[in-house]
Amino acid sequence: MHNKVAYQAAKALHLRGVPVLRFNFRGAGLSEGVHDRGAGEQDDVRAALDYLAAEFPHTPILLAGFSFGSMVGLRVGCADPRVSDMIGLGIPVDHSDLTYLRDCAKPKLIIQGGNDQFGSRANVEALFATLPEPKRLVIVEGADHFFAGQLERVRGAIDAWLDERHPRTPVAPTPTNR
Repeated sequence: MHNKVAYQAAKALHLRGVPVLRFNFRGAGLSEGVHDRGAGEQDDVRAALDYLAAEFPHTPILLAGFSFGSMVGLRVGCADPRVSDMIGLGIPVDHSDLTYLRDCAKPKLIIQGGNDQFGSRANVEALFATLPEPKRLVIVEGADHFFAGQLERVRGAIDAWLDERHPRTPVAPTPTNR
């Protein structure tokens, strides 16, 4: 929850007015429970979606996850009708089964470091080629799994995708903002 990738993604979304909820999975940080290899963590994502849906009724939910959080979160997001858009950062495709994304027609943005040690470019590109539209893949050249030194490019990719998916509405001039 407190790593730089999750923080920067949350910041980019927050600056766009997207409601943001960062949380630790069971057994991580100060969270109760025990790590469950992704099964119980799906319930954690569902609980987070329930909370967001209650706090922001009638607002489509954009789900974003980093690393293990992307593997678990995207699975839940694909199935949950409240989730309208999804972002996967540093998807761990080398050691995880992400083929469920092949049946997910929701808009998705995948941002991957060109040197990601848990999701090689070849494996990410092979998976991405099988995914239905709408989709976008951004490879951040020279970046590792944690996008060290490249977090501004991650934020830029999120902003560009959101500009395309959900263009900002221009503010009409008023006497106070001219």
